[in-house]
Amino acid sequence: MSVIESCNVLWPLLVTLLAPFGILLAGSRQNVREGVSLAAGALTAALVLSFAPAVLGGHIYRYELFHILPGVTVAFAVDGLGFIFAFIAPFLWVFATSYNIGYMRSLKEHAQTRYYFCFAIAIFGAVGVALAANVFTLYLFYEIISVFTYPLVAHHQDEEGFYGAKKYLVYLMGTSKLFLLPAMVMTYVLAGTLEFPLGDIQNGIFSADVIAAHPNLVRLTYVLFIAGLAKAALMPFHNWLPSAMVAPTPVSALLHAVAVVKAGVFSVSRIILSGFGTETMTSLGLSLPTAYLAAFTIVVASLIALTKDDIKARLAYSTVSQLSYVVIGVALAAPAAVQGGLLHIGHHAFSKITLFFGAGAIYVASHLKSIKMMNGLGRKMPWTFGAFGLASLSMIGMPPVCGFVSKWYLVNGAVDQGQMVLLIALLCSTLLNAGYFVPIFYRAFFLPPDPGSRVEEVREAPLTMVVPLVFTSFVSVALGLYPELFHAFIKAFGHF
Repeated sequence: MSVIESCNVLWPLLVTLLAPFGILLAGSRQNVREGVSLAAGALTAALVLSFAPAVLGGHIYRYELFHILPGVTVAFAVDGLGFIFAFIAPFLWVFATSYNIGYMRSLKEHAQTRYYFCFAIAIFGAVGVALAANVFTLYLFYEIISVFTYPLVAHHQDEEGFYGAKKYLVYLMGTSKLFLLPAMVMTYVLAGTLEFPLGDIQNGIFSADVIAAHPNLVRLTYVLFIAGLAKAALMPFHNWLPSAMVAPTPVSALLHAVAVVKAGVFSVSRIILSGFGTETMTSLGLSLPTAYLAAFTIVVASLIALTKDDIKARLAYSTVSQLSYVVIGVALAAPAAVQGGLLHIGHHAFSKITLFFGAGAIYVASHLKSIKMMNGLGRKMPWTFGAFGLASLSMIGMPPVCGFVSKWYLVNGAVDQGQMVLLIALLCSTLLNAGYFVPIFYRAFFLPPDPGSRVEEVREAPLTMVVPLVFTSFVSVALGLYPELFHAFIKAFGHF
């Protein structure tokens, strides 16, 4: 695998950096402001896509922007793993912007310029995380996401909004300062560098001599990394995520599908596979404890989701559960499991954004949040609930939707490793997922509206909202039928 030094790596970052300032200049001119977001998302996705032939050919693009200390640089790179996240974030930004137009205008939300500005900065942070060539660069952009999504969570500027945003910031900034920053320092002290050995998922930053001389310090560094990456929502560092549901629904979609949690599980994947490597994970006994923690998170979060009647709260705990599929996969270190976990980064993104888009469309059309009050609503909003149903099948893991492919690889990885506990957890989660998603669809299409309800007056949300959610649901099906679209980049990344 060859490394190509090229400043072209900076172009996606430059576009996403300039877009927020274009939004500020547009100010209250809605069409211009939203046009900047749409154009920036499309252009960034196209720029990332231009790297595809070289990445699939086994090459890695890299560029060092600043040299701070020996082994500490601000540098960016595009490999198979980074390509997937760097493409998904701006690509979904396009559809999130279209959705935002319908949502923000229909509800006449305030501070829309600030909203679009912070939304764009969050995408800039996500692209930076995806393209980070070392731990230091990843840390910088990880924190950018945290800071600029705070105003989005607190958007309504009421007591509930400020409380949720405060909890959000305390969890994410607190864990990054208490755990992630010390983990980075310890890595530098032990290894003398923070650079990821790109193209090698077996041997990480730490040399064999360092591991032999300081095994417990390397283990401690790993624990600090996992605790510091709270955006991955592993229990017990998950509670910020349900609390952040006070934000507008498009922000919830950003948090759960596009930028925040995806930055979390991407960073965990990068640290495990490029920072420590599969051999270090296995030799130091780090793989199974991490996988068991993820399995615990999957089952418990699914059980909590069953108890939630508010649709966004149910989706929030579903996200907590689904993110841990990625962690189980990369932690197990078996080829099939790693592929399944990394596939789930992309597959979950399209399916979960569809679910949150659906929840927002339901609220705009009917002002309903309670699942118990949605009886008969599907017959009035067939496109919305049809798309919601397809995305739900992906979360459950049913063919032909993409979630089935991820779970297939994960189950095979657990079997290959002889991990029956993890296999049972994955199978139980499928049943629990069906338990909290199927009733929504059943109520919407097969139960009559409650007496006195206004369901008969409801119509579909604006087309700017419905079209994106239908499109992303179709993408979920397409990725299930043609999983090679992402799988090819994962194979190029890990040489599977």
